[in-house]
Amino acid sequence: MFEKRGTKRMEISELGEFGLIDHLTSGVKIHHPQTVKGVGDDAAVIDSGDKFTLITKDLLLEGIHFDLTYMPLKHLGYKAIVVNLSDIYAMNGTPQQVIIGLGMSNRFSLEAVEELYAGMYLACEKYKVDLVGGDTCSSVQGLVLSVTAVGTVAKDKVVYRGPANEGDLLCVSGDLGGAYAGLLVLEREKAVYKANPEMQPELHGYDYILQRQLKPEARMDIIEILEKTGIKPTAMIDISDGLASEIKHICKHSNLGCTVFEEKIPIEQFTYDAARSFDMDPTLYALNGGEDYELLFTIRQADYEIMKNILEISIIGFMTDKSMGVNLITKSGSQVEIKAQGWDHMKERSA
Repeated sequence: MFEKRGTKRMEISELGEFGLIDHLTSGVKIHHPQTVKGVGDDAAVIDSGDKFTLITKDLLLEGIHFDLTYMPLKHLGYKAIVVNLSDIYAMNGTPQQVIIGLGMSNRFSLEAVEELYAGMYLACEKYKVDLVGGDTCSSVQGLVLSVTAVGTVAKDKVVYRGPANEGDLLCVSGDLGGAYAGLLVLEREKAVYKANPEMQPELHGYDYILQRQLKPEARMDIIEILEKTGIKPTAMIDISDGLASEIKHICKHSNLGCTVFEEKIPIEQFTYDAARSFDMDPTLYALNGGEDYELLFTIRQADYEIMKNILEISIIGFMTDKSMGVNLITKSGSQVEIKAQGWDHMKERSA
């Protein structure tokens, strides 16, 4: 009701999540010299003396980020912690504390909330972080989870999304596309259940991809490997919105292009088989699926001899001059532009 006459209303869906963030924060002013890095990376970076403090937050909304039809509350609690810790690791840091915000409707019992927190405590125990506070309130929108993670990193060890250097090698941990494959299986079985509640879900043989979706793990081990080998990435980001989207982020922050080889993208056989069962290209799962929470990073070419022998890491491409664009070399040898089509909950979707 405050719009000026004659002005055209702009829908947020036209901008998308990252466009909205850029729009709202382009004029942000930093008032304190302790703020080393504000908006624009996996975590904020604060100068706290001998080290940098890292702070990140994620908001998880029922019906947007998770579906309680198939997401057990204990798994949800675990995942809510892990996805935030992944952001700290993406800065080459060590998470130490988490703060929980919880909104819930009256359909949730005490036993349900205890189950949710059991998952959170399990994640905190595994990753050795402390749950140090938070807030709870009622919600008319179902379940709302807000998690803030705090960590530290040595000042000479912090890694940002950029700038990488031209010629740097592009590396990724683990395998990609499994979480999206698991989501599609769960959504398929939900549709079957809605059509006939007497039907039992067909989940046999999908254990790996279901775990990738319901109980992901943050790659603490990769940070330990990098520390042990003495390799400091020149840029790094975690893969929450799909490989293509995260490659675009590194290119943007580095003012560079990139060439990626399809045959080098690590895809587990279970993911490959699931994609084929849906008559889809497994590479699309890896590029655009999201929620893998692996680490994507760049290293100097001089580090190649060390990196090539680390089984948990794949070298999938290299950084180029910006004029070369962001491209995928397919298995057939064709070159196609990489477009970020990963998950963006601000974008308008057809019903």
